[in-house]
Amino acid sequence: MTADQFGKVAVLFGGRSAEREVSLKSGTAVLAALQKSGVDAHAFDPAERELSELKAFDRVFIALHGRYGEDGTIQGALELMGIPYTGSGVLASALAMDKWRTKMIWQSAGIPTPRYVLLTEQTDFDAVARELGLPLMVKPASEGSSIGMSKVMRAEDLKPAYELAARHDRLVLAEQFVRGAEYTASILGEQALPLIQLETPHTFYDYDAKYLANDTRYICPCGLPPEREWALQALALKAFQIIGCRGWGRADLMVDENGTPYFLEMNTAPGMTDHSLVPMAARQAGLSFEQLVVRILELAHVG
Repeated sequence: MTADQFGKVAVLFGGRSAEREVSLKSGTAVLAALQKSGVDAHAFDPAERELSELKAFDRVFIALHGRYGEDGTIQGALELMGIPYTGSGVLASALAMDKWRTKMIWQSAGIPTPRYVLLTEQTDFDAVARELGLPLMVKPASEGSSIGMSKVMRAEDLKPAYELAARHDRLVLAEQFVRGAEYTASILGEQALPLIQLETPHTFYDYDAKYLANDTRYICPCGLPPEREWALQALALKAFQIIGCRGWGRADLMVDENGTPYFLEMNTAPGMTDHSLVPMAARQAGLSFEQLVVRILELAHVG
């Protein structure tokens, strides 16, 4: 498509979620890239404007992260208005935002994912530590950017980690810790982009490591033998499609010391900041940032 065929485009960013600041960075970068490509793109913060104003636009690029932007709510509003939008639809967005239900679907489809236990105030935390082993990860089921997430090294630290996560979500997961290498697999249309291996001196790939630190290493090419990378890309694409995702997204996974992959989560509106992973993978595949955002916009749809 040519730039003028997109019509008037709204770039949604900011919003009301805990990931607002990251979304502002993503949206600013996307807006600049679209405008540089000649697209008639405009900033739109749904925390500051009425959604009904979107009726003046022909297409929407969603650069919102977290609740009200990545969980199916804004997608449903756009469906009702009949406006094409980027990324996954209502159902897939809602499912991918919920790590617990994503894991259940993956398990039923044979996609490997770490063992887990749902935590509540009544949980026997010592029993969970014995069942999953230590260390383990505790995370809100429906937050992104590692918000509210902890790596628990001692059984006595499990309840405080639960209480931290519960501030962000009523559903909290304790998850088996996978020792090994961390990778991310970006999806664009029907294609899995080159894998990126992540290395951080932090306890885990937390918010600071993702967005602020300068000592996180992004290794791309990832260093795996080509046939091994192809196999993981194919599995990532299956994990993406089995939830019903489309357009673009990013799967996060670990590969343990025996070479077994474990999928952690699926992101349906990944970050697009200067530290973000999808643009890095796209560059390795020969796509500039401007080409990437235009391609994502081309994949916009309704229903």
